[in-house]
Amino acid sequence: MPAKRISTGKKKAKKPPRIKVKPPRDSLVDSLLNTYAINDAMNQLVLAHLNPRAWRAAPPNQSPREGRTIAAIFAHLHNCRLVWLRHSAPHLRRPAPLDPARCTMAQARRAHRQSAAQCLEMLRQALDESSPRRVEKFSRGDWAPVWPASGVMFCYIFLHEAHHRGQVIMLAHQLGYRLPVPGAYGVWHWQKLWKAAGMPQPG
Repeated sequence: MPAKRISTGKKKAKKPPRIKVKPPRDSLVDSLLNTYAINDAMNQLVLAHLNPRAWRAAPPNQSPREGRTIAAIFAHLHNCRLVWLRHSAPHLRRPAPLDPARCTMAQARRAHRQSAAQCLEMLRQALDESSPRRVEKFSRGDWAPVWPASGVMFCYIFLHEAHHRGQVIMLAHQLGYRLPVPGAYGVWHWQKLWKAAGMPQPG
């Protein structure tokens, strides 16, 4: 018969539980800046898939005074950025404005990249948690009240662009030049846009 194992009274030590380490999450400020950073990617995506014939086509059932062309909408977006920069961050360099009646699609793409980069820097300085901040206010021009530089500043800028981007997609459809699926719906594929920009995925 096998010999009985004599108990020593000592219990076998248990292995310590494995601690799951979660990767560090981006701060709220990082998330807002990354979201604005892909904003221009959305505009560039629409421009890349837009039929050139729609660029200056008159809005249906409207006179030139009543509605903007797609060219004028993109010029408006860029020129509004310049106003925000001039009033809120005059120390940042501003690119040249766009002429809504003459600018080409290539000029609009280039101008949007330039003004988007400067607005991103303006937001970075406005949302900086250190003190003093270089951007302390958000002014949309003499017609509007001045707001403090905060998350509201980001919301207004992003929503303004999203509003007019939707107008462009709708207007192209009404003109008979509907954007293909990658252009019309690609603006909602944020994960792809973040990845293409080399930014970390949220979460």
